[in-house]
Amino acid sequence: MYLLATDTSGKDGSIALAHVGADGGCDVLEIVALEGGTFSAQLVPQIAALLGKRRLRKEDLGAFAVASGPGSFTGLRIGLAAIKGLAEILQKPIAAVSLLEAMARASSGRGRVIAAMDAGRHEFYVGVYESDGTSQMLVSESLLTQAELLHSAADSLLITPETVLAAAARGRSIEVMEAERPRSDAIARLGWEKIRVGQTVSPEILDANYIRRAVDPVLVKNS
Repeated sequence: MYLLATDTSGKDGSIALAHVGADGGCDVLEIVALEGGTFSAQLVPQIAALLGKRRLRKEDLGAFAVASGPGSFTGLRIGLAAIKGLAEILQKPIAAVSLLEAMARASSGRGRVIAAMDAGRHEFYVGVYESDGTSQMLVSESLLTQAELLHSAADSLLITPETVLAAAARGRSIEVMEAERPRSDAIARLGWEKIRVGQTVSPEILDANYIRRAVDPVLVKNS
């Protein structure tokens, strides 16, 4: 069976085609890069070209995985819309994959793992997980400043692709692992794991996870 994965969450994106099996294997056959700013024009034609290159039809796809966030509002919407349309037509399962969870999977240790990515405006998307060495359980997701993030990261492993953040964390004696931002191949592998255990979503409820800063209700009331 074939699985198609997409990531349109960042400045650049990608598509991955994988062959998956009942034994749990996920063999990524090819990754196609997408240039940022033109996802709406590239995504569907690139999917068609990738399938054509492999002499496959869309009907040969048995499952989908999509990066659901956090990331670019417009980019995520484009990727989700494409996967929604294909999955609805083909009646195949979808796994929505958090980029933060995919990043946290870089750790094989046990304990508290924090995955963090640049969110712009001097803030970071932050996912906190409890790891048993093979899987991660989500504790919380939030939008934090660097100071807030470093304050909360004591006694944790911080995983990030942001070199400036990593350097600042090391200056606080925080354990750091620098990892590349996950691509669609990582989305495919984690997505297949989710599909195998029934963690799927229907096209109707598939939505982006933007992670916004919580609003203080007292400030709203007094504004």
